[in-house]
Amino acid sequence: QVQLVESGGGLVQPGQSLTLSCVASGSIFHMVAMGWYRQAPGKERELVATINSGGGYNYADSVKGRFTISRTNGKNAVLLQMDSLKPEDTAVYYCNTRSYITAVEWGDYWGPGTQVTVSS
Repeated sequence: QVQLVESGGGLVQPGQSLTLSCVASGSIFHMVAMGWYRQAPGKERELVATINSGGGYNYADSVKGRFTISRTNGKNAVLLQMDSLKPEDTAVYYCNTRSYITAVEWGDYWGPGTQVTVSS
């Protein structure tokens, strides 16, 4: 199985920055993609940013220009640098990876989530 450990959430004021970190461990044969999703109270979980094994990026329109996702070379880890945070960024942020655990078996794996609160 695959385990994801997230860190870096917290309470910040509007306009400030936070960096989220996620490290994957376990029986990863091949990682297809890794990234972040978020879920605000009363809303559905939505994509924030992902990076795939080919180095391609995908960002939600609402975070483009403010958030940057990066992958640690040689490690199954990603960082999400969040700048110019807004109150509407408040949510539980979940790390996700779509990975093969054998040559033919794959799945979507999730971390437990980390709370990000943007408030004055």
